[in-house]
Amino acid sequence: MKIAKVVGVAISTVKEPRLEDSKLLLVSDADQTGKVFGKPYIAQDVVGVGPDELVIVVEGSSARAAAWDNNKPVDAVIIGILDSLQFDGKTTFKKH
Repeated sequence: MKIAKVVGVAISTVKEPRLEDSKLLLVSDADQTGKVFGKPYIAQDVVGVGPDELVIVVEGSSARAAAWDNNKPVDAVIIGILDSLQFDGKTTFKKH
């Protein structure tokens, strides 16, 4: 599992049929404070995430299982919205 931040929306009117009902978001990996790094990537949202939220992302076979279809062509799925993070005994992120 990874920490990521929602940085945008991916809109695709033509896509693989098994993704027809999928909400696709643009996310970037983030550190324990919510600071983003690396290149953004597309993840399927299965929990109803909003803009700029800090989320939990799974990839690979875990992503397909989280999407409720091991044959679904997804490599990253958002499985949770973070309310807070504690790191080294200190709160490093708290949702407003």
